Amino acid sequence: MNMIKTLGLAALLMGSSAGLALAQTQLALSSSQPSADPLVIAMEEASTRITERSEGEIRVTVYPSSQLGSDNDVLEQIRNGAAIAVLVDAGRLAPFKKELGILSAPYLVDEWTDYKAITDSPVYGEWVEDLAASSGIRLLNYNWFQGTRQMFSTDPVNGPGDLRGVRVRTIDAPGWLATVNAMGATAVPLPWSEVYSALQLGAIDGAEAQLTGAYGIKLHEVVKNLAFTDHVHLVTGLATSESWFQSLSPEHQAIVSEELAQAGDRASEATVIKGEEVLEEMKAAGVTVTEVDLDEFKALVPGVYTSLGLDEAREALMPYIEAAQQ
Repeated sequence: MNMIKTLGLAALLMGSSAGLALAQTQLALSSSQPSADPLVIAMEEASTRITERSEGEIRVTVYPSSQLGSDNDVLEQIRNGAAIAVLVDAGRLAPFKKELGILSAPYLVDEWTDYKAITDSPVYGEWVEDLAASSGIRLLNYNWFQGTRQMFSTDPVNGPGDLRGVRVRTIDAPGWLATVNAMGATAVPLPWSEVYSALQLGAIDGAEAQLTGAYGIKLHEVVKNLAFTDHVHLVTGLATSESWFQSLSPEHQAIVSEELAQAGDRASEATVIKGEEVLEEMKAAGVTVTEVDLDEFKALVPGVYTSLGLDEAREALMPYIEAAQQ
């Protein structure tokens, strides 16, 4: 960890600082995405609104591009009480609350908007409270749509058979690894910041990612094939320290929760628009897009739920998902 990160984290771990004249409470927002991503832009807007609504008593700083460390590292800092909120998928939370891992399971819903029915359900609410009590991690919201995950690869992918022996980067979490392996590839966990160079050097053969994220690190410069596998609608959430959150007054809790949830809605809408724009730019840069038979891939993934112990969680959510799809 470099000196800048060390000094920054030292300040963050202080949480509240009575010595600050204007801001009594510090909060850092961490994302693996670059500063131009709609998610980070929405975070910046939220930071301003939180400071304004709290009359300067809460000061928020946004750290894009994993400046505070990998998402898993930041989660550990959060568990130790750091005043950070990190944008993560539920697969990274599954080691602390198994059932939450289903939120990043393959082909769970037909559309990303169906996730609202899940997060509005009492089942999800119980999982969130259990997570906070058992791990010290408070999941503030889960409404940040980052895009649908697709398969970027050196060679074309027309079906599962084309992924045999292909080394595909994915998120370092059990559900993601199991999904990529089930689809026929060889899953390789790597930090997002290392994906471009790994592809450039031939250390991996592809990466599964959402369009805006891939465009943000210029993935289209090193791979020219994109298969629309639609295997996960990547909705994510902001997780923070339960001890830090409970140290806030009810008024400040409401401000933080409300503004960050609204930011998630704005970020999601902007991501959809941005995704359409960057797809056209990728095509113009020479990327070939392939529409695959989704049923071929869907037939391969039911075992992912069983292997991760998520069959009961899926059954518990299905009434809410089915109601949303009617």
